[in-house]
Amino acid sequence: MAEADLDVVIRSMARQQHKALMAEARKRHARLTGLAAKAKTKESKARLKQTAKDMMLLANAAARRLQITAENAADSYARAMRNALEEIKAAEAKVAAAAKSKEGKKAAKKKA
Repeated sequence: MAEADLDVVIRSMARQQHKALMAEARKRHARLTGLAAKAKTKESKARLKQTAKDMMLLANAAARRLQITAENAADSYARAMRNALEEIKAAEAKVAAAAKSKEGKKAAKKKA
């Protein structure tokens, strides 16, 4: 993992978090649905079913936000690394051009 790009690590961690979040949401949904099935009154059954439905809806929204945030962070990191690499290459090219120019001036002085 030492050679892995951090954007890949960010994405894989987000996938793990997404899986854990959705697994826990499914467990809670199943528990609430089970409680609704055992409920004695119509109102409590409807309330528990609605709570289970709303909880899954909110869990899906949270998971989606988590995934989008992780993708944005990974993309931003990858873009920043590409820009840094381009800047390094440009600086190296500038130094090489300056050295070449200096050599050309020294050779011209020797001829003169």
